[in-house]
Amino acid sequence: MASGDSRFGGGDASFEERVQDIQDNIETSVRKLGRGSWARILRMARKPTKMEFRQTIWVCGIGMFILGFIGFIILVAMDTVLPKFFAWIVN
Repeated sequence: MASGDSRFGGGDASFEERVQDIQDNIETSVRKLGRGSWARILRMARKPTKMEFRQTIWVCGIGMFILGFIGFIILVAMDTVLPKFFAWIVN
C-alpha cells in the first residue's frame, strides 16, 4: 500500500476526491453489468402476464404450505415420539 494511494485513505487526496473515486468505481461496475454475462438475461427479462403471475403465486404458496406442514410434523415428532425414544436409550 503506497502512502499516496487514495483508495485507502492515505496521502494527499481530500475526502471529496476519495469519495468521488469510490463513486466512480461503483458506476464503472454497474456499467460493466450491461456488457457482461448478465446482459443477455437483463435483455430477455420481461414483465409476467397476469396468468404467469398467478401461477407463480400458486406454486410458491403450495411450496410454503408443504414446508410448513413438514415443519409441523417434525415439531409434533419432537414433542411426542422422540422424548420416549431417547428415554428408552438413556434408561
